[in-house]
Amino acid sequence: MRKRYGRAGRSRRRKQNQTLASVHGVNLSQELGYIELRRWLKQRGFWDLYLLPAHFSDTGRGLMITKSLKAGNLIISLPVKCLLTTWTVLGSYMGEYIKRWKPQVSPLLALCAFLISERHFGNKSLWKPYIDVLPKTYTCPVYFPEGILNLFPGPLCRNAQEQRSTVQELYISSQPFFLSLQSLFGERVKDIFTHDALRWAWCSINTRTVYMKHPQSEFLSREPDVYALAPYLDLLNHSPGVEVTAAFNEKSQCYEIRTGRDCRRYEQVFICYGPHDNQRLLLEYGFIAGGNPHSVVYIDRDVLQSCLLKEDKQTAQKLSFLMENNFLENLTFGLDGPSWRLLTTLKLLCLGPNEFSCWKKVLLGASVSSENEKMSLNLAECLCCYLMDDNNKAMQKISHRRCNKLDEFKDYLDLVESLRREERRILESSLETLKNLRSAIS
Repeated sequence: MRKRYGRAGRSRRRKQNQTLASVHGVNLSQELGYIELRRWLKQRGFWDLYLLPAHFSDTGRGLMITKSLKAGNLIISLPVKCLLTTWTVLGSYMGEYIKRWKPQVSPLLALCAFLISERHFGNKSLWKPYIDVLPKTYTCPVYFPEGILNLFPGPLCRNAQEQRSTVQELYISSQPFFLSLQSLFGERVKDIFTHDALRWAWCSINTRTVYMKHPQSEFLSREPDVYALAPYLDLLNHSPGVEVTAAFNEKSQCYEIRTGRDCRRYEQVFICYGPHDNQRLLLEYGFIAGGNPHSVVYIDRDVLQSCLLKEDKQTAQKLSFLMENNFLENLTFGLDGPSWRLLTTLKLLCLGPNEFSCWKKVLLGASVSSENEKMSLNLAECLCCYLMDDNNKAMQKISHRRCNKLDEFKDYLDLVESLRREERRILESSLETLKNLRSAIS
């Protein structure tokens, strides 16, 4: 007789299946796009039976290892023939157009133009198997509509607006170069090199390239040429706690990544993009990492000034000292409370008229008086409450938009909500830390 588990048993099995899907993933290697990609890579000298594309419930698509790895083992070794760099572009049909164009195009623009062209050529493209598996759209802020962009925390919103301006300015300034490519196409280049196409290419490069320094080309501008699109390798997802070594091996002529820890069979293999907080990850890569130990809440100058005492006649001079000593940047709250940099800044801003001459000592970490300590903690709490109020307003607006079940920007809204929930958690934790610090000096 079949054993009956009941509702509790079904719930338990469902949770177990969800866990297995997030850890082991669903093998995607039999999908046509990945079959074509792996066949194409094999023709270029890369073949790996143990690293398979898979879909994971928590991260989306990634790479799953089918054998155990020890610390120091190779995760992947991708031959130079598989890498798409400016040298690829200069050696292609587009190379002669770039070489004779003045003023010289940047490495970034050369790669963007080539990606757009290859996507347009479709079946005729030598890079078609790779182009086909690239995302059709991205979740970087440059894709966000204005209404959702305004739900970001202030500093991130400004950085996102700058990102949008960067892409827009690149699009406008590149029009003459794009027009010079007309003889390569049967269609009008204005219909090929659209703003949407450039945005897609820019995000593909910004989110998926590995760092690889190239010798300066005489045909490109002097901007750093450090990009390399790495097919298949770029399916590796980020995890903040992972240690890897990654570099181009001149001897083997391969881009290699080695794991810094043991990896179990059928697990997802991760790499680390760097010690980035979630605001940086969302801005540059279009995602946030759960349980990110580097996550912080930023305080910009406008918020700082709004919480200062208006009657303090020395505020302007204090801010000037802080700016001259580069203390008005990267002021943050973390899960462990206000950063040393933030507390030091607040201590200087709270110096009384008779203590003002000690400002240099404060910047070096010295304590001036117990009254100054109390005032700086009060100011930190004021800042925290100000940011909590801003967070609550943003969450209310998000909740209001959630009422629209057909919102086409749901994925973007999910990211903003996750970021704001993390912000609230950090601020609540910081308020508790400040409460304990105040009790300690009372």
